[in-house]
Amino acid sequence: RPSELNQGEIDSQAFHEKIRSVVLEGTKSLVDSARSLGYLNGVTDTVDEPLPSQECSLAALCEMAKGLPLVDDEEREERVQLLVAEDGRTSHVDLFSRVTESESDWATVVPLMGEEYVIPPHTAFLLSDFTRIQPLVHYGRRFDLIVMDPPWENKSVKRSRRYSSLPSSQLKRLPIPTLASPNCLVVTWVTNRPSHLRFVREELYPHWGVDVVAEWFWVKVTTSGRFVFPLDSHHKKPYEVLVLGRYRSPAHDVPVEDQRLIVSVPSALHSQKPSLSEVLKPHVGAGAECLELFARSLQPGWTSWGNEVLKFQHVSYFTLTPTDDGADGDEDEPAVTTGLSSPGGSSPRGRPPTPGT
Repeated sequence: RPSELNQGEIDSQAFHEKIRSVVLEGTKSLVDSARSLGYLNGVTDTVDEPLPSQECSLAALCEMAKGLPLVDDEEREERVQLLVAEDGRTSHVDLFSRVTESESDWATVVPLMGEEYVIPPHTAFLLSDFTRIQPLVHYGRRFDLIVMDPPWENKSVKRSRRYSSLPSSQLKRLPIPTLASPNCLVVTWVTNRPSHLRFVREELYPHWGVDVVAEWFWVKVTTSGRFVFPLDSHHKKPYEVLVLGRYRSPAHDVPVEDQRLIVSVPSALHSQKPSLSEVLKPHVGAGAECLELFARSLQPGWTSWGNEVLKFQHVSYFTLTPTDDGADGDEDEPAVTTGLSSPGGSSPRGRPPTPGT
């Protein structure tokens, strides 16, 4: 006899029924459009297994680095570490106690504990855990877009110990009011647990002075355009929620469209979300300062923070390709490109997302 649903499961089912038609009809429309452009025409529904991690334990290194002194925050020159590369590689750098910037027009490779990591051009990052976020606060920048993917606490995460989780209440300690510029767009990835969604909408955002303006959905499909899990599955849903809010938004701000869908094939890398740069660009304007919290990879033009911020920047996830421009160097000088070194040849982020309504 089937067991009775608990309150969390009842709430989850109610939320699913509320958005089901939006997800079903919107996904069909977007998949049809993608197929007309030559995408999502895979002959099978095979989903790549998550690739094994090659990098060292960044979270463990951050724990060890707590014994290192933080850099004096009075002078910006001391708070920021500029990468200076020779032949595309750098010598030893301090990645734990200050923000690291790359002003190069090319990717740079940095060493860390015998491993190498690819740093995209024009990017900044801080490798630290929650207790040593001060260098980011003292960095001096205010951001127009803040995206975060918190390590939500749940039973399956505790059992697997695949990555550390964070109690919801601790998220309130994030210094969003200090990091956000007026009218900053704040975007939070939320699991399908209704308690987490309620917490973000009713506690977390109000605590920061952020007004909820929209909910979007990331729908995960196979290479043939089918849901990665049955839409009505009681165990796993083929979608995740994003809660969008504005920090100190003006009274007559241009509204953000509600219930938009982002449809894409999920990455072969465990837990990696699609990049939101392009789909959010219309809502933050040109030249926006962008920040990702709890990041596991870097994006050109963005600032990123987290205790695994370089996780998917390990050189094993990239390929070297020869450049054909000899104006600034040898014609055969290799350049780092974002290709995954795997038999399938998939991109680290999967296919580009297909946004829509």
